[in-house]
Parts: sequence; C-alpha cells; structure tokens
Amino acid sequence: MHDHSDDAPLLPGLKPVLELLASEPQRVDLVFCKKSLRGPEAREVQSLCRRGGVRFNLVEAAVLDRLCRGTRQGRDAVAHQGVVARLAVTGLRGLEELLAAVADAPLPVLLALDQLQDPGNAGTLCRTLYALGGAGLLLPRHNSAYLGPAARRAAAGALEHLPVARVTNLARALDSAEEAGLTIYGAGGTEGPHSLDAFAHQMRLPAVLVLGNEDKGLRPGVAKRCAHMLRIPLARPFDSLNVAQAGAVLLGLAAARVRGSAI
Repeated sequence: MHDHSDDAPLLPGLKPVLELLASEPQRVDLVFCKKSLRGPEAREVQSLCRRGGVRFNLVEAAVLDRLCRGTRQGRDAVAHQGVVARLAVTGLRGLEELLAAVADAPLPVLLALDQLQDPGNAGTLCRTLYALGGAGLLLPRHNSAYLGPAARRAAAGALEHLPVARVTNLARALDSAEEAGLTIYGAGGTEGPHSLDAFAHQMRLPAVLVLGNEDKGLRPGVAKRCAHMLRIPLARPFDSLNVAQAGAVLLGLAAARVRGSAI
C-alpha cells in the first residue's frame, strides 16, 4: 500500500489535526507524526487516533516536508508542525446503515475487500459493483487500499455514489451480516468441502461477496466466516484471474441470478 500519495488530500498542522480528530475522526484516513515529536499535544494526537480507530505512522521529518510541499497551506516545511493528516475522500457509513440498505439495492450484494492493496483494483471493483446495482463496500479499517485519487480514477465516478463502511474487525462484521440474513460468499480458487463452481451455483441473495488480498487471498479468520467459497472454473490452463476480474465475473453472476428470478 502506498501511504505517501502525492495527490492525496492532506491537512497539515498540529492544531487543525487535533480539532478534526476530536470532532470528526471518520474524516481522517491516516495521521503522519514526526518521530521526534514529544509533549502533551503529540500524546493527544496518538490518543485521539486510538480512540477514533484512526491509523498513525511515525515518520522522519523529511517525509512530512515532502507531503506538505504540495499543499496550499504548507509550501514551507514549518507549516506541518510535525503532524499531517491524510483525509478520507469517500463519505463513510456505519455497518448497520449499510446492512439495512442491502435489501433495497437493485443487486442486493455487499462487496467486502479483505486487505486488498491496489487502489486501481479497488476502484475497478467499485465501478463494477455500482454499475450492476450493488449495495455498498465493506473494508477493514487497517491495511486496505487507500480510496484516494488512483481508486477514484479507476472507479470513474462510482465512488462518489457508493456507500462505504470501514470496520475495525472484518470477521465480526461478517458475523453481523450473517445475523442480518445475508449469505457470506468468499472467492477462492481451490476445490474443497465448501468450494462451489460459481457458474453452476445459484447464489442465495442478499449476500456478501468477500475478495481477498492480491497475493495472500483471504485471511483464515475471514475465510472461516464464509459459508461457501466460489470457484471460477477456467476453460484453458491458465494461472488465474486477478482480483478485479474475478470480482467482476462473480458480481455478474449474482446480477444474472437477480434477473433470472425476476422473469
């Protein structure tokens, strides 16, 4: 994941960052703190981050200088005072709000991304999900692709309209989704006792479709929450589809299920 996005919206300065963390922590994606920063304000920044579930990174002053150089407030390095916040660029919803809205979506499917790293993949998946009528996006708060300019470009306008919820614990959020009546599907490439041929299986909706990290796939604790793992059988010997392609295929199959049931 690239934390030092040159074109990400940033808020430099100790006082502005403290005020935003205290009043609207959901608007902050990540806080960069200078490693040598000491004193009550520095402790308060980290304390507010923990309380609001906001990540913070300890970095060298040169990193903050470079980040601030591109902001209106901080052409000079002094402006950041040792603290820079990277702002969330998508309006976030609560998990309960997202779950409550699933039934009314044209495609009653939530897409959960388990530590997906590439903003381009995340944006492409958002574009597909929104275009097919999906209900929203579910992300773990930590180690997720930043939904910044790169993701927005790939999403081609979908991120401005798609409801997004960030959760501290994705596995527990999937438990809540199951309790709310959603079927939990994971995307998995290997055959096993819970593995289903995606083309042969009629997906039970409403549902959550969980896609994993580009290299490692789903984490074990998240995979355990999936009632079924959907496999995409390939007609030719081939390594695999990437996560955005696999997600598009599975979302298309879910949309076909909705269309089929409406006939």
